[in-house]
Amino acid sequence: MQNLEQKLQSAGNPVRMLRHSQIGAYVYPVVPPEFTNWRDEQRAWRETAVLFDQSHHMAELMIEGPDALKLLSHLGVNSFANFSVDKAKQFVPCSHSGHVIGDVILFHLAENQYLIVGRVPAINWVQFHGETGGYDVKLDRDDRSPARPMGKPVVRRRYRYQIQGPAAMNILEKLNGGPLPEVKFFNMDTIEIGGRIVRCLRHGMSGEPGLEVWGPYEEGEEVRATILEAGAEFGIVPVGARAYATNTLESGWIPSPLPAVYTGEEMKAFREWLPAEGYEGTGSIGGSFVSDDIEDYYLTPYEMGYGPFVKFDHDFIGREALEKIADKPHRRKVTFAWNADDVAKVFRSMMEPGIDNYKYIDLPLSNYASSNYDKVTKSGRTVGFSMFSGYSYNERSMLSLGTVDPDVQIGDVLTLVWGEEDGGTKKTTVEPHKQLEIRVKVSPVPYSRDARETYAESWRTKQAV
Repeated sequence: MQNLEQKLQSAGNPVRMLRHSQIGAYVYPVVPPEFTNWRDEQRAWRETAVLFDQSHHMAELMIEGPDALKLLSHLGVNSFANFSVDKAKQFVPCSHSGHVIGDVILFHLAENQYLIVGRVPAINWVQFHGETGGYDVKLDRDDRSPARPMGKPVVRRRYRYQIQGPAAMNILEKLNGGPLPEVKFFNMDTIEIGGRIVRCLRHGMSGEPGLEVWGPYEEGEEVRATILEAGAEFGIVPVGARAYATNTLESGWIPSPLPAVYTGEEMKAFREWLPAEGYEGTGSIGGSFVSDDIEDYYLTPYEMGYGPFVKFDHDFIGREALEKIADKPHRRKVTFAWNADDVAKVFRSMMEPGIDNYKYIDLPLSNYASSNYDKVTKSGRTVGFSMFSGYSYNERSMLSLGTVDPDVQIGDVLTLVWGEEDGGTKKTTVEPHKQLEIRVKVSPVPYSRDARETYAESWRTKQAV
């Protein structure tokens, strides 16, 4: 079976390989696209409460054994001081060059037992080192559900739900039959749902209050039905796959940077371990930023907003490279609010026969590649990337998350180039089109519409840590 290194050698240039990938649109599997409609589902996480079903789109890797923490500490930029049982963290591993491979949520479930949950690149990196690094660990991987099950039954190790929104705590107290344990942010405990004891994490994908809960997959449907029944009086709304991913536009997490694995002699063994047809070999790059150097698409933890996670209190892969740049200026994560008139031009072009159309903006999630890189310019000079775009019904705005040069200020109006060069690449998600310049206003993360004269104090007015 061909590995990634062999495929890259055959392709010649990884950028061209990924920009013309035929993988198609990213699919959030199994969960229906909509339960009601995506506008009301978005509105519910701000106004009442929602049930997110996260049981299918993420991979999981259970790591057990006396060397489990040693393995994780060797790979993560994070500090593991005081990382006791029943704590969790956003785990960020880097390449030897100090560039992000991905990020996952790391759960410390029990002594010498850890679970990482998230997108595949970071899980592949941990599994590779766990299998090849001489660690005394046992690994149990549970891959994401098939994008297209084609009628076959789907079975996971665990269900995973989130109850989020202003009414979430009322629903959870009702489910628990009384007051909830005082769970601090990114800490875990247990609660009761329908007579079953479930693990819970204080977390908030939408930025609103709530808990993430999980347990054996075979109990998932029963627990889901109990949550919806208890939440009915509080207006709980199940969220479908279309709206689910857009919650991060408001809360500020960039899900899919290009994993920094395609270059570097020190990374070669990993590329030889990875299959040619895995995520790294079949994923796609999309957008108006074009460079023949794949490393121009790599990002450091500082550029992704993970600077506060980087702690030099332990040895880890990438430490030496990050120490060299730690005190230097960095690009930083921001939200871009798109100009409504410019966005309207895209849709107008779809309604005028005989003219060239602009790249279609899919709603509510507008990404058309695995990793998206639209160039953002100031006076014709590229000053950053827009990396994750979509529409927020709550804000009545197209938004995107990205990273900008350190001299760019909140409130600056920049130009986002929407669409791809030369009429578009050969990706299946790209139709022939012409590019359009869209004005974008640089805004905080998490997003708050700073054009308003007054704004009630809320989670959205606070910068993410």
